[in-house]
Amino acid sequence: MSMVLTLILVVQMLSALTMIGLILIQHGKGADMGAAFGSGGSGSLFGATGGANFLSRTTAVLAAVFFVCTLALAYFSNARPAASSGSVLEGSALTAPAAPVVDTSTAAQIPGNAPAAKTDNSVPSAPAK
Repeated sequence: MSMVLTLILVVQMLSALTMIGLILIQHGKGADMGAAFGSGGSGSLFGATGGANFLSRTTAVLAAVFFVCTLALAYFSNARPAASSGSVLEGSALTAPAAPVVDTSTAAQIPGNAPAAKTDNSVPSAPAK
């Protein structure tokens, strides 16, 4: 299963990087009007309109591949082994017992000095009428 996940992740990364490159070399919509009237359109690699169709279709195919890889990774990451109890905290460091709290005040460091018991200094409430 690990080999399949690695393969899907590599395909996703390659499609993402290729898509970024293709998007960066495409012309904006305003550049098409200038190419239609012949101002520099003949110097392009794919002609006046051929490059836009090829690049946009290739970008759409790569976007579909990226989307499918993302869905596959999401599906496989959610798959759990059958023996699991379903606990989120299973095997987590949060389940370890907490360390005891040590009193570091100066009164606690004096030998023979026990901590004083806390008294309730609250004021009793008035009786209800």
